[in-house]
Amino acid sequence: MKRPGKERPRDRVLTPEEIRRFWAATEVESPPIRAAFRLRLLTAQRGGEVLSMRWRDVDLETRWWVIPGEFAKNGLSHRVPLDAQAGSILEELCDWLELRIEEINVLRAKKHLEPKVFSDWVFPSRWYADEPLEWTRKATGRLKDLSDLDFRPHDLRRTAASLMTGAGTPRVVVQKILNHVETGVTAVYDRYSYDMEKRVALDVWGRQGAVILANEQATPKVLAFSRV
Repeated sequence: MKRPGKERPRDRVLTPEEIRRFWAATEVESPPIRAAFRLRLLTAQRGGEVLSMRWRDVDLETRWWVIPGEFAKNGLSHRVPLDAQAGSILEELCDWLELRIEEINVLRAKKHLEPKVFSDWVFPSRWYADEPLEWTRKATGRLKDLSDLDFRPHDLRRTAASLMTGAGTPRVVVQKILNHVETGVTAVYDRYSYDMEKRVALDVWGRQGAVILANEQATPKVLAFSRV
């Protein structure tokens, strides 16, 4: 069969107004779904990597999330700094999940059933706490309808990356945040982690996002990134 046409990569980037509409739409979702979508925008990570997040890989005190190579699309382990808002989202979700498991176990005790244990998955499957949530298609449909936006979840990652670059974050730092595979001689010899630069960039993006959600005008500011 002849190919129907040449595939073109999407270049959809949400505007500030669309970001506000998306964020408002997530408010009516359950805490896990709301957190999953918001973290995709705040961390700029892939959907599958967010959904496969485990509590053992998250340090809420130092605000670091390690994505093991087995869950990363490119097979490479990746350290993601969490800005204050992303950290708060995870703390609130953890509290909600703990309360939820307590409520479930009260009902199970009345039926003389074994108690459920707290899942290591941040986003456990609705029916199987020992498996992560795999699909959010229905939730995506609800968010598109409620926000009246034509978007795909991956657009959130592109939006975060584009706005970070627009705010002055060097492209190499954004590339590190996205965990894109590098090629060439430089990739072989440059083993610097860029942890500090990633932290600064995602903290700035978090503040920029807060300004957008507050519907305020941010003053463009180019930041100086250096290794110190």
